[in-house]
Amino acid sequence: MKKLLAVAVFALAGMAYGERAGAQAETPKAAETPQVISEQDLGLMREDIRSKKKQLIAQNLKLTDAEATKFWPVYDRYVAEQDKVNDIRFGIIKAYADQLGTLTDEEALKMGRQFLEAETQFSQVREKYFPIVAKVLSGRSTATFFQLERRISMMIELQLSSKIPLVERMK
Repeated sequence: MKKLLAVAVFALAGMAYGERAGAQAETPKAAETPQVISEQDLGLMREDIRSKKKQLIAQNLKLTDAEATKFWPVYDRYVAEQDKVNDIRFGIIKAYADQLGTLTDEEALKMGRQFLEAETQFSQVREKYFPIVAKVLSGRSTATFFQLERRISMMIELQLSSKIPLVERMK
């Protein structure tokens, strides 16, 4: 578990350092302009995050060869379903970014509801896969997987949400 936290903190620190290093090279005028990320860059970033998340889980979830053979295909289906929900979440974030400074109260409420619905769907995917994972792993390994998965997801969400300006500050 310590290894997981160390790697995750290192990875997140590296992401943060990379952004700070780039920000230092910007002129003050450029720093005030919101940065727009392309669809291609977003796709690459999401692919990289999925890969690193899978590596962290593999390093910290001790599986026998037989367990691994059964588990990883289930994991890949789980991630594919999560990605569908993440597509919705990223769409909402992109719409929010596109409307920075012009978001009405009604639009803000609509986006808030959509995001809450996506959060519920994300939780439903976890609930759906808990018994599926439990069929291919022991109880302790199942619990460990979901602990790892949730901790990593929370760290990623924290990193992402810290980059999104609050609605009230965008007036």
